[in-house]
Amino acid sequence: MRFLRTATLAALTASLSATTLAHQVKEEPNQSYRQSYFALIGANAGPLFGMAQGKIDYDATQASTHISNLKALSSIDVTSAFPAGSDKGTTRAKPEIWSNTDDFKSKFGAMQDAINALSADDGGIDNLGGLGQSCKACHDDYKAKDYLY
Repeated sequence: MRFLRTATLAALTASLSATTLAHQVKEEPNQSYRQSYFALIGANAGPLFGMAQGKIDYDATQASTHISNLKALSSIDVTSAFPAGSDKGTTRAKPEIWSNTDDFKSKFGAMQDAINALSADDGGIDNLGGLGQSCKACHDDYKAKDYLY
């Protein structure tokens, strides 16, 4: 039984590593990093928004898990993945990120604050509006609907 568990764990680790490496584009490491980061944000915020809109049944345990994940993710400063020169390639990041860096970082800080307020709810979604507003504010100014290049 122990061998089976070890083999399963090894296979799972190998497949996850392969998936992670497959997503990394060596020519565009900053784009890969930030796209992976925001995909994780969306994968956790999306179900919360779905619960708030009644599209998904509310589940306090799942909501708490998603909020905890968002809290952990918000501790990562993804703004470091937007260095000068990383505005080309497979990206939907608008050029305004690099010309309005302070505002972009401020909007990222607003997202962190909204996640902190949400995590204070302990699995509730009463403060979800602040997260939605912070996401929208950044997307409106800094995220193109389609890839730019």
